[in-house]
Amino acid sequence: MSNTIRLTAAQAMVKWLAAQMIEDDAPDSQAGGQARAERFIDGIWGIFGHGNVAGLGEALEKARQDFPTWRGQNEQTMAHAAIAYAKAKKRRRAMAVTSSIGPGATNLVTAAALAHVNRLPVLLIPGDVFANRRPDPVLQQVEDFEDGTVSANDCLRPVSRYFDRISRPEHLLTALPRALATMTDPATCGPVTLAFCQDTQTEAYDYPAEFFERRVWRIRRPQPDPREVADLVALIKAAKAPVIVAGGGVIYAQAEDTLARFAETHGIPVVETQAGKSALAQGHPMNFGASGVDGSAAANALAAEADLVIGVGTRFQDFTTGSRTLFSNPGRRLVSINVAGYDAVKHGALPVMGDAKATLEALSDALGSHSAGAFDPKARTAWLDAVTHHCRDRQRAAGDLPTDAEVIGAVQRATGEDSVAMCAAGTMPGALKLLWQPSQGGYHMEYGFSCMGYEIAGAMGVKLASPEREVICFVGDGSYMMANSELATAVMRRVPFTVVLTDNRGYGCINRLQQGCGGAPFNNLYADSNVEAQPQIDYVAHAASMGAHAVKVGSIADLETRIAEARGRDIPTVIVIETTPHEGPGFGEAGHWWDVAVPEVGSTEALNKAYATYLDNKQRQRLVN
Repeated sequence: MSNTIRLTAAQAMVKWLAAQMIEDDAPDSQAGGQARAERFIDGIWGIFGHGNVAGLGEALEKARQDFPTWRGQNEQTMAHAAIAYAKAKKRRRAMAVTSSIGPGATNLVTAAALAHVNRLPVLLIPGDVFANRRPDPVLQQVEDFEDGTVSANDCLRPVSRYFDRISRPEHLLTALPRALATMTDPATCGPVTLAFCQDTQTEAYDYPAEFFERRVWRIRRPQPDPREVADLVALIKAAKAPVIVAGGGVIYAQAEDTLARFAETHGIPVVETQAGKSALAQGHPMNFGASGVDGSAAANALAAEADLVIGVGTRFQDFTTGSRTLFSNPGRRLVSINVAGYDAVKHGALPVMGDAKATLEALSDALGSHSAGAFDPKARTAWLDAVTHHCRDRQRAAGDLPTDAEVIGAVQRATGEDSVAMCAAGTMPGALKLLWQPSQGGYHMEYGFSCMGYEIAGAMGVKLASPEREVICFVGDGSYMMANSELATAVMRRVPFTVVLTDNRGYGCINRLQQGCGGAPFNNLYADSNVEAQPQIDYVAHAASMGAHAVKVGSIADLETRIAEARGRDIPTVIVIETTPHEGPGFGEAGHWWDVAVPEVGSTEALNKAYATYLDNKQRQRLVN
């Protein structure tokens, strides 16, 4: 009879997670060029309640030396920090998050959706109701009048890649390996929810000893089908104006250098998605910048003229494609290199199923010395010159507030090659994609879900993942007001990063969209909201009350100075600057149409004009390849 270890289910879960390693196939110079193995789940964020404190809480306290637990302020933002950590680690490491059974569990739903959309691993372990049902209904229990198996955690089903309810201790023997298999699979990677019944957490079971032996997981590199490679090689050789659209899959496959060599060797320029930005440094001569709705003039001109569009690790989201109007060459072909079949066939693309790095290497070998070279490098130079112009510190009259472009320029000038710009929602994602000039890996944007409130917690996660890099968090006043409490966590843990808080007194981005769609300004800026008095929010005092170093600046020059000063601190720095809510310079010279539905019937000239423009653009949409 095999050896067994008697543990509670909670103790068994923690012991098993601590023994799960990941092998990074990127050579480690400190390990003699060999791959290294590290713990995949690096630790757990937790807010305890009656659904997890007695069971999982006890197990985590006993294992605190081997498996760290960190306390946050809100379940959603703890999960945001964990997700940002995984993204910054290129999905090679992840974190877990635990909550109680009610509001704590439902607070995880937004973060789970964010991870699901962005294909990022996070392990969610919310407490659940009693499996034995004896004390039902317990505090915070959500009851379904027609289904006795439902709990609040069922809200997490549609936003989880794998969902399981642990209602018996032995369920861990199958559920835990399935969870890690999902999180380490490049095609299915995403959030996993293990809803852990609170009585089950405390029940003992004789687990096989070998279940807890150290296990090393690997991120597979699926090789492309030679027939699909051959088809794409033929298309590339026949193309007169091919272009590559680099998505997040390039970064997750650690294919940045491979993409650079491929583009150089075969003369195919690269444009970027939000997730793919910084796969190539902005200074790379084949990088023409952002594509699509928030794209550069150079990138969008290439995309419009391309007769072959090669997506690498992208799902061709509507911002990337200009809502399916950007790739407008009538004879163009669309190809999608992707590990996920669901993404590879979008827009009727020719799918090439495979890892980005492995597929680009196979393509390059098959192409030999072939080079397309049909692009104008001067367009790239002209755009970068325009970026410098728009981001300069211009002369302004009294009361003329800085633009987001000027703020970006100030931060760019004040930071070095090791800086990472990060953001999530509002005006700044589009402005940064357009104007920020990162080194390789110097850009972190959550724009799959565009989740307001990700920024502060996300910055902490990025810094935990990359302590050697300077992390700059761009956040608007609207997003800051939604979720800022993990600033206190970063202070307590001494995690330094710099927050640039642009205060335009409301939701400036959506206010501009509202008016661009023919609507009147309403309920976005405070000035257009139904309030008795305009708020005078002291963001400096608020951030300082949580322990951060906080300051308000009155000029772009002062902003540059304060950015440099922040590097010497071991706590977060919050720099507040008032900005204009109106569109800044640079944005009108680039970008592309975005499909946002406009009312068919209206009572104003602005609305009727917007609808006519909308119909014209709809005619340009291409629904299949």
